[in-house]
Amino acid sequence: MARRHGRRQNGGGHPFRTLLVVIALIAAVWFASLYVRIDRVAQEDQAAPSDAIAVFGAAQYVGRPSPVYHARLDHVVSLYNHGMAPYIVTLGGSGDKKNGLSEGDVGRNYLLANGVPYDHIIAETVSLDTGQQADQLARIARENQWKRVIVVSDGTHLFRIRALCEREGLDVLTSPRAPYGNLSTWGHVTRVAHEMLSYTFLRLHVEAGWAKRWMEGKEEA
Repeated sequence: MARRHGRRQNGGGHPFRTLLVVIALIAAVWFASLYVRIDRVAQEDQAAPSDAIAVFGAAQYVGRPSPVYHARLDHVVSLYNHGMAPYIVTLGGSGDKKNGLSEGDVGRNYLLANGVPYDHIIAETVSLDTGQQADQLARIARENQWKRVIVVSDGTHLFRIRALCEREGLDVLTSPRAPYGNLSTWGHVTRVAHEMLSYTFLRLHVEAGWAKRWMEGKEEA
């Protein structure tokens, strides 16, 4: 009797273990599929004639764009000079306390220094993260009646940017900035992991404070 009772107790754990295995398999398939989709967008340059080009902001130091932001802006200048769009939007409101300049301000100043006319640039200076930048871009596009916008950022960032813009009803083409330096394998893994988790939270409509703080800390400089 004791042995039969023990077998029943042990057997009672099987459904729970099976559920854990199923959840793990579903998560593995989801993240493997997501990695492939993120990488596919990162490798593809869809740039084609559009109404505007939008560059997503990154860190700036005392009014100068960080290396990542510099590379994004250089790519925007190249697209503009090739006649891909007549207007450029610089996104980002994270300000430098020393000089009061936002990422959008610094981006505009960089473009001006590279020959883009002032009246062809719109500097967005209030957004604080990627989601807010996508919201502000959609607002600007509606106000200017733009139908299609080229979005520029790091390759791994563009899959989530496209999803955020499409959620706002904005038709976008993705165009990754050129690589620079030597990114370590671990650096690449953390960037992709950041994007996979960010997109997963987006799909699940999760607004976890700890997760958002961690993800903001992983935004590319």
